[in-house]
Amino acid sequence: MSERLRNKTALVTGSTSNIGQAIAEAFAAEGAHVIVSGRNRERGAQVVERIRASGGRADFLAADLDGSAENSQDLADRARETLGGRIDILVNNAGIYPAPATTATDEKTFDEVYAVNVKAPFFLTAAVAPAMTESGGGVIINLGSWIARLGIPLGALYSSTKGAMETLTRAWAAEFGPMGIRVNAVSPGVVLSPAAEDGEPHPGEVMMKGTPAGEVGTPDAIAHAVVWLASDEAAFVHGTVVDVDGGRTGVAVIAA
Repeated sequence: MSERLRNKTALVTGSTSNIGQAIAEAFAAEGAHVIVSGRNRERGAQVVERIRASGGRADFLAADLDGSAENSQDLADRARETLGGRIDILVNNAGIYPAPATTATDEKTFDEVYAVNVKAPFFLTAAVAPAMTESGGGVIINLGSWIARLGIPLGALYSSTKGAMETLTRAWAAEFGPMGIRVNAVSPGVVLSPAAEDGEPHPGEVMMKGTPAGEVGTPDAIAHAVVWLASDEAAFVHGTVVDVDGGRTGVAVIAA
């Protein structure tokens, strides 16, 4: 690796598996000291062990980002302390994906999904941004989703939360940009899940038919884009949502 994030510090939420894990490992490979965070201590310890075994720097902090400002502030404080006083990069990745039909969604589920997917990153960003500004600036990267812009029959609740995060990306870029904080987002497409990596057919394969890629993506593909946005190579990029979706939302391949 080129160590594009050498001497940087990073907090990646929901990084004990899948996309978040790939981002944490990619950051560490590029020289960053990474906080791996999530609810599962065992998985978190395994990710940290993998990073350290490869020569990287990482620590695990258990966190239940339930949407409360208190829990978001607590994670920000503990991460800052563990990282030596500053957080240079924040990746708001943690999220949950209940996808019932609208008519089957109860109020408890609605509130829980918005709490985890929108309120938690909102208050975590609010907790991290002031110290970022004091230390000279930083980078915030949100995770959107392809179904925020391409409607599918199920997933209205989840997709609306990701639409909110893409809107917050632009709003935060305007709010925090003058303070030295770049804010952008990555919108993943259909991504290979850990269960599917064992050779089982991925349920999203059908969704990628007719796209340029023609197949589902991998967590590493998302991580590469996040690394770029976090690096100085993207210094002139503000308020942008980068689609990493195999062309799902923007291109149709018509077979002859």
